[in-house]
Amino acid sequence: MVILISGASHTGKTFFSRELMRHTGSPFFSQDWLKMGLIRSGMTELTAEDDDRLVSLLWPVTASICRTVIENDQSLIIEGCYIPPDWTYSFQKEYLKEIRTLWLVMTHDFIDRNFSSMLASADIAEKRIDDSYFTKDMAFRDNERMMSFVKGFNLSHILIDTEYPSLNDVVSALGI
Repeated sequence: MVILISGASHTGKTFFSRELMRHTGSPFFSQDWLKMGLIRSGMTELTAEDDDRLVSLLWPVTASICRTVIENDQSLIIEGCYIPPDWTYSFQKEYLKEIRTLWLVMTHDFIDRNFSSMLASADIAEKRIDDSYFTKDMAFRDNERMMSFVKGFNLSHILIDTEYPSLNDVVSALGI
């Protein structure tokens, strides 16, 4: 089985992927590792700020990794913001049965009430070298965009509104 976790920056994708790894025993892979590997190796002229253009570069590789994992009867958790909302186009029906997805989306009110704690807990799952780019307005905009994806493509999601979800909430939403 492959689990895909997506959402805007600072929603907890890496945190929950690590928690799911402990819960399921499945390894996890961050699309950020792939992104930075391609950038640092010089295999792309894109930069870490080219998010929209990185989807078209990273998703075909990610989808191929998913197919390989399924074909080899393995399991993997993949997290990142480079999973397109129409991700299913990349797979035949037999593969789709082996993939679970979850988008994490924060409401405007949640971000407004919790922005300082979002920044304070940003290093829980990974060391962030420079987080100064991340603003409240960016969080609003990115989460609104994710919500439009969720609604437009009927994606499985957790809406983070009054409190942050637990691992049990995530496991339940994934149906695992």
